[in-house]
Amino acid sequence: MNVLVRVLTSLRPYLIVFTASACGLIIEIVAGRILAPVIGVSLYTWTSIIGVVLAGISIGNYVGGRIADRFPSTTTLGVILLAGGVASAGILPLVDLASDAFKPVPVLPRIVLLTAALFFVPSLILGMVTPVVIKLNLRDLAHAGNVVGKIYAVSTAGSIFGTFITGFVLIQLLGTRSVVLIVSLVLVAMAFAFGSVWRARLPGIGLSAILAGVISFSVLSDALDSPCQVESNYFCIKVRATDLDDREVRVLSLDALVHSYVDVDDPTYMRYSYEKVFADLATFVGAREPPMNVLFIGGGGYTMPRFLETAYPNSTLQVAEIDPEVTRVAIEYLGLGRNSRIVTHNEDARTLMQGLAPGTFDLIMGDAFNDVSVPYHLTTLEFNRSVRDLLTEDGVYAANIVDKMHSGKFLRAFEKTMRQVFPYVYVLRDNDLWASNDRYTFVVVGSRLPLSHESIAIANLMEGKPLVVLRFMPSESFRRWSTAETAVVLTDDFVPVDGMLAPLFLESR
Repeated sequence: MNVLVRVLTSLRPYLIVFTASACGLIIEIVAGRILAPVIGVSLYTWTSIIGVVLAGISIGNYVGGRIADRFPSTTTLGVILLAGGVASAGILPLVDLASDAFKPVPVLPRIVLLTAALFFVPSLILGMVTPVVIKLNLRDLAHAGNVVGKIYAVSTAGSIFGTFITGFVLIQLLGTRSVVLIVSLVLVAMAFAFGSVWRARLPGIGLSAILAGVISFSVLSDALDSPCQVESNYFCIKVRATDLDDREVRVLSLDALVHSYVDVDDPTYMRYSYEKVFADLATFVGAREPPMNVLFIGGGGYTMPRFLETAYPNSTLQVAEIDPEVTRVAIEYLGLGRNSRIVTHNEDARTLMQGLAPGTFDLIMGDAFNDVSVPYHLTTLEFNRSVRDLLTEDGVYAANIVDKMHSGKFLRAFEKTMRQVFPYVYVLRDNDLWASNDRYTFVVVGSRLPLSHESIAIANLMEGKPLVVLRFMPSESFRRWSTAETAVVLTDDFVPVDGMLAPLFLESR
C-alpha cells in the first residue's frame, strides 16, 4: 500500500502538467469552432488564435516562474488551477458580449481583439502551471535538467493529447460549449485534489464565488446553448426557414456563411446565379449524353444533385461531401430523400477521386469554394489533371469561384491553372457586366472540346428550357483579361490562395 502511495505521489506532478497542458490545447482548438459562427474561419482567424494563445502561454511561463520563486507551495498551484477553471468558464458568457463590443472595429483588429478577449487570460493562467510544478519538484540542482526535461516532455505530451482528442473526438461528440465547461470543471477539480486550495481562504473563496457567478450567468443567459443546430468537426451547421421569392425556403448556414437556399418541395428552385449557370451547363450535357454520369465536389444544400435527380432520373449522381453531418442535415431538413439515388461519399474529394475509374464522368461540378474558406488542394494543377482524367472525351468540368473580375488574383490564377490542363477554358456569369469589378461568383469551365453559348442554348431549348442565363466572356475581352496581368499557376507546392483572397475577405467583412 505504501509503495502504491509513493508511486502515485511521484506521478502527481506529471499528471498535473499533462492535464493542464491538454486543457490549454483543448481551448486553442475549440477557439476556432467558437469563433467560426462569429467571424468565420480564415487565415486571419487561425493566425490570431495561434498568436494569442502562444503569447498567453509565453507570458504565463514568465509570470509563473516569478510566482514560483516567491510563493513555492501547493496552495499557489491550487489557486492557479482554480483561476484557470474560472477563466475557462468565463469564455462562454464573453462570446456574445465581446462580439458585440468589437463590432464597430475594423475586421483585422476585431479578430485579434475578440480572440484576445476570450482566450488570452485562460492561456496565460495555464501557462503558469508548469513553472510552479517544476519549482515544487526541483530539490537537487545536480539533477535540474532531468527534472525540467521530464516535466516539459510530459507537458508537451499533454498538449499533443489535447489536440488530437479535441479534433477527432470531443467537438463532434460533445460540442464546443460542453467541452469548455468540462475543461473548467477538470481544472477546478485538480485545484482541490492536488492544490490545497482550501488553505488560501480569501483567494479560494473569491475565485469559487466568481466561478459560481460565471456558471449561473452562463445558464441564465443561455451562453451554454450552442448557436449551431449541429456541430461537426468541420462546421457549425444551422438551418432556418424564411420566405423568399413567394415561397418558403430553408437557409443552410455553414459557420458564418449562408451556403444554400432550398425549397424542399421544389428541387428545381435555385437562388444563386452560379447555380443557374450550373443548371444550364448540366442541361447541355444531359441533352448530349443521356443518361449522364455526374460527380459533385461538395454537397452543401444538395441543390444541384437534387435538381439533376429530378430532371434526369436515369443519371448516375455521386457527391463528394467531406462532412457527414452536412449530408445528415440535408436529409433531415433540406429535402434530400433517404432513398435518393444520389450516392454520397463522406470523404475529401481528392482522396475519393484516386479510387474512381478514368474516363467515367460526363460532368464534374466543383462547389466547394467561397470567399472565406477555400480548400486549396482542390485548386491546383495536379488536381485539375485528376479531374481531366476522370472525364469522358467530351466531358465538362465547372467550378464556382468568388472573386473580383479585374483586381482579383484568385480567379486569374484558377483560370490559368485550368488552362494548363484543358484546351478550352471559359469564364461564365449570368449577365454581361464584364467591365464590372464587383465581388461576384463566376463559373470557370474546362473541356477538351469547344463550347459555345449557341450550342448550350440550343440544347436547353431542346430540353424545354427556352432561356439560358449563362453568358460567356467575349473571346476578345477574355484574351485581354487573361493576359492583362501575370497570374501564377497553382500547384501542390505553391498555392497562396489565402493571400489572394485576403483583400476580398477584408472587404466582405
